Amino acid sequence: MTADMVDTTEGEAAGGRGAAGARRAADGARWAPGDHILWRYRDNADAGRFHICRPMTVVQDTDELLAVWMAPGTACIKPVLADGTPVHREPLSTRYTKPRRTARDHWFGTGVLKLARPGDPWSVWLFWERGWQFKNWYVNLEEPRRRWAGGIDSEDHFLDICVFPDRHWEWRDEDEFAQAQRDGLMTDSQAAEVRSAGRAAIAQISAWRAPYADGWEDWRPDPAWGVPRLPADWDRAPERLRS
Repeated sequence: MTADMVDTTEGEAAGGRGAAGARRAADGARWAPGDHILWRYRDNADAGRFHICRPMTVVQDTDELLAVWMAPGTACIKPVLADGTPVHREPLSTRYTKPRRTARDHWFGTGVLKLARPGDPWSVWLFWERGWQFKNWYVNLEEPRRRWAGGIDSEDHFLDICVFPDRHWEWRDEDEFAQAQRDGLMTDSQAAEVRSAGRAAIAQISAWRAPYADGWEDWRPDPAWGVPRLPADWDRAPERLRS
């Protein structure tokens, strides 16, 4: 999973379009463009604990697709080692076994557009270089997302796929995927399901189906959108949606 963030101790309170979006979701309605929601991942070692949280702005929310935007400078939550060491700097052999905590950070560089179809065990992220030069799509293999009033929750599955503008693709983070299995964070059967999901994603890439053929690389955020705030209760239990 990509983590382009820098350390900070600053946090912000809830508010803005997020409150209106939560009310709509609680009433069973779709989020509207410009609403603020949370995109969260549970800790792989403790399903009752969230260790990643990213405030996002809704671009589109339909029965077929949820598209959300993470603006540059967005305050986020990420896991770090207990002593504050960034996870990616820890040797792989102990990366998933040393004690961890969460830290408030900011996403730096360009923003990220995330696309997710209901039920898919992955989401597709779009990255740009500065000046809106499109860089690549990134297929993040993950548990199908669960919607709640304030956003969506998932669990990362370690393995990823990078897709480039010339349509070639590459597996990413295979070493982390293997280490997670060695450390007991994923069973053999779960790992097989993740590999199967990856092959299904690759079939869509090879056929150049949505979202790759839909022109999202030419999308741009509404300049009137502000940067969503990170609420103090970012790790609250998800409110159930009405049926």
